[in-house]
Amino acid sequence: MLTPVLAGLGLGLSLIIAIGAQNLFVLRQGLRREHVLAVAAICAISDAILIALGVSGVGFVLQAVPWLVDVVRWAGALFLVTYGVLAARRAWRPTGAALGAGDPEKPVGAVDSQGTTAPHRTASAGPAHPGAGEFLLEPDVSASQVRSDIRSAPPASTRTRLIPVLLTCLALTWLNPHVYLDTVFLLGTVANTHGDDRWLFAAGAMTASIVWFFGLAFGARLLGRWLSTPRAWRILDAVIAVVMVALGVSLVLPH
Repeated sequence: MLTPVLAGLGLGLSLIIAIGAQNLFVLRQGLRREHVLAVAAICAISDAILIALGVSGVGFVLQAVPWLVDVVRWAGALFLVTYGVLAARRAWRPTGAALGAGDPEKPVGAVDSQGTTAPHRTASAGPAHPGAGEFLLEPDVSASQVRSDIRSAPPASTRTRLIPVLLTCLALTWLNPHVYLDTVFLLGTVANTHGDDRWLFAAGAMTASIVWFFGLAFGARLLGRWLSTPRAWRILDAVIAVVMVALGVSLVLPH
C-alpha cells in the first residue's frame, strides 16, 4: 500500500524541486515574510487540483485540443517576461522594500498613518549620542529576538497587498505550461499505471507539493541573515529578472 504513495512522493519531489518562476516567487515571499501562508497554500492547492485532474484523465482531453496549451504557453510567456522586467526595475532602482528596511526615525511607540507602532527601544547607557544608532535592549528582550525583528517583514509602507500577491501567484502557477506537462500529463500518466492504486500515487505526489512549498516558504527566513541588506535584495531581484525573462522566452522558442 505504501509503494504507490512513496512512488508518487519521489516523482513529485523530483519534478517540483527546480529553479523556476513559481519557486523563486515563493522564495522571495518567504524571505520578505509577506503573505507566506497564503502563497504556500495557493501553490500546494493548485498542484493538488492539477494532479487530481491528471489522474482523472483530463490530460487526454487536453491532448485533443492542443491549441489550448498554445494559448497558455503564449500567455505565460508574456506574464513571465513582464514579471522579469519589473524585477529588473526593482534591482536597478530599489524602492526601499529590502528585507529588514525599517524607519529608525520613528519615535518609540508612535503610530503612523497605517496603524503600525514603532518598536520599543531606549537610548544606550554608553557614550553614544542621539541618532548614533545604538540602543539598550529592554531587560525582557534578548539580542537574538531583536536581530530577528530587524530581519523580519518589511514595514507596512512597503508591503504588497494580499490580493496582488495571490493573483501573481495564481498566474505564475496556472499560466505555466510546464506545470501542465509535469502534473496533468506526466504525473497523471504514471499514476494511471498503478491501476486501482493510482489515487494513492496521487496522494504521495500531493504530499510532495505540500512539503516542498511550505518548507520553501517558511524555511526561506533562515536565509535572512544573508539577505538583510538592500544590496543583497538587488542581487536577488536581478537573478529573478534573468530567470523569469529566460523562462518566458524559452516558452515561445521552437524546440
